[in-house]
Amino acid sequence: MEGRPMTALRRPTARRAERGDVPGWVLITLMTAALVAALWTVAENQLVALFQEALASVRG
Repeated sequence: MEGRPMTALRRPTARRAERGDVPGWVLITLMTAALVAALWTVAENQLVALFQEALASVRG
């Protein structure tokens, strides 16, 4: 192993570290979608009314 730079030996692990945590991002995305769906079912009427009021105020 003499003569080979140490960076050449560490390169594959560095590439793996750059990929990120894909399962973690998938879990975060699914949890966010579930949270939005839960909030929507609980507060659908209020959210629709709020949106309509906002549009009415913009239209004048």
